[in-house]
Amino acid sequence: MVETAISGASPVIRRNNVTVTGQANGPVMMFAHGFGCDQDMWRRLLPYFAEDYRLVLFDHVGAGHSDMSAYDRQKYGSLDGYAADLLEVCECLELEDVILVAHSVSAMIAVIASNQAPGRFSHMVLVAPSPRYTDDPTDGYVGGFSREDIEGLLASLDSNYFAWAAALAPMVMGNPDEPELADDLRSSFCRTDPAIAKHFAGVTFLSDARPELPKVRTRTLILQCSDDRLAPLEVGIYLHKNLERSTLMHLQATGHCPHVSSPKETAEAIGQYLSYFA
Repeated sequence: MVETAISGASPVIRRNNVTVTGQANGPVMMFAHGFGCDQDMWRRLLPYFAEDYRLVLFDHVGAGHSDMSAYDRQKYGSLDGYAADLLEVCECLELEDVILVAHSVSAMIAVIASNQAPGRFSHMVLVAPSPRYTDDPTDGYVGGFSREDIEGLLASLDSNYFAWAAALAPMVMGNPDEPELADDLRSSFCRTDPAIAKHFAGVTFLSDARPELPKVRTRTLILQCSDDRLAPLEVGIYLHKNLERSTLMHLQATGHCPHVSSPKETAEAIGQYLSYFA
């Protein structure tokens, strides 16, 4: 893949370390990474689309090679701040009919962005999404974690971020037969500014984007893994029920990062879905 230079890069492009590869005149496929990751985590998936699409990648502020000085705790105290950044990148590059591929917490950032600018996106592909990680006893929603579970996770992060990253990466990645994948994720965690990561973790794991779901009018593919500790099967069913124009596909891939552990299967699922609308 050849990276396309972005002439006269604006502060927005520099802030989010935006890179563009693939076919300069192809349809746009934009990738939004999850918590603790950066755009490099998409590298195994990109070759499957590089010949046909213009690929746009970026780092959330605080991750990868983003501008750390741009971090504002108030702005990024909710997922809305990240959605605003995503839309600013689209506006800067004058992107239209975007296929937005978003992993984990970025799936809900994508949902918020699509509600704010529905004409900007032709499709969303939500990879291992969850609108809420904690169970809600009031309505029977199953998120996979109790409030106490999440508070314990955040407390352990606060005491020793790097030890937390080393312990969490294997659980998130799954696939214990391929420990190098968990090592890759741990390295990504460690490239994130610890102070920002701690704040973003709270925003991520305590968020509740369920009220956004009924508003979505963008066609959406939900990709769910067969054994995902962070997004159990009940979550995928819930999303499919509450996203009006959605398709739910179950992958054989396990863990929370199928674009890393099973890029071929993930790419084939996306390609199969998009072929319906070609």
